[in-house]
Amino acid sequence: MSKFWSPFVKNLVPYVPGEQPKVANLVKLNTNENPYGPSPKALEAMRAELTDALRLYPDPNSDLLKQAVADYYGVKTNQVFLGNGSDEVLAHIFHGLFQHDQPLLFPDISYSFYPVYCGLYGIPFEAVPLDDSFQIQPQDYAKANAGIIFPNPNAPTGCLLPLEAVERIVKASPDSVVVVDEAYVDFGGQTAITLVDRYPNLLVTQTVSKSRSLAGLRVGLAVGHADLIEALERIKNSFNSYPIDRVAVAGAAAAFADKAYFEQTCAKVVDSREVLVEALRDKGFEVLPSAANFIFARHPEQDAAGIAAKLREQGVIVRHFKQQRIAQFLRISIGTPEQNQALLDAL
Repeated sequence: MSKFWSPFVKNLVPYVPGEQPKVANLVKLNTNENPYGPSPKALEAMRAELTDALRLYPDPNSDLLKQAVADYYGVKTNQVFLGNGSDEVLAHIFHGLFQHDQPLLFPDISYSFYPVYCGLYGIPFEAVPLDDSFQIQPQDYAKANAGIIFPNPNAPTGCLLPLEAVERIVKASPDSVVVVDEAYVDFGGQTAITLVDRYPNLLVTQTVSKSRSLAGLRVGLAVGHADLIEALERIKNSFNSYPIDRVAVAGAAAAFADKAYFEQTCAKVVDSREVLVEALRDKGFEVLPSAANFIFARHPEQDAAGIAAKLREQGVIVRHFKQQRIAQFLRISIGTPEQNQALLDAL
């Protein structure tokens, strides 16, 4: 039936999300979900929205949530953009800010949705190699480009670029947009949102999926100069003017307001990460330095795909990527102490 497709569709290579298994009782360490539930205040706010008012459309601007984000980061509401998950926010960024003559730059080992968006929107790109330690080198991005995007901490490596190094990349490309994708920043990084008032070309994206335990809600955001936000609003309102529902607005706003719970769960994940890293190194694994809620590890004597398959047989799922440079690494999400111990026992 592909005769009905638009011509460009047959050449698209879609993003493959991490497996969401249908089998019960698996130790699921493959999609970087938070092992701890959302803020009780967020759950309470969402329950309060389950009324007859659901027959009405939500606020198309999600003003309640924009204000919560603006208050949290100390910015104005016209510097905040919201979308249905940070993937939708990124899609609008690629569509609205990266379609220029030069190539878009991003790391060769990075979020695998970036080349997918380039294929979807016909954007030329250059994958800039990480160094031999799998680190981003700012000087490698100081060249002609249509824009720059990178996760910080990087994914799937978990490696963090210090804020001063992020600033060097932004400074070196004043005439193009630099997007810092901060899906994992709350587990050990310093947000670049503190720089947006100084650099009109800087845009920072975040999500409530990871550090605020709301992956099932699908809420993402971007913070930057009002001119960049206006471009995204134009695209959003030409694509889907109601991307965030009433329940999601209430839950995400309450999650941003509950700073104590957020800090407590992030600290638990970080503590578990450090314990797991040490235990894996004791078993002979090489583990890259991580500032995320996952780690990237390889064993010098064991094949990564083989380890992943054997772990699965024992009910533990981790993520294995086939990309050449990282084919011997496993990405392991940080679980509860009990889940992490189940992984170690299975190993």
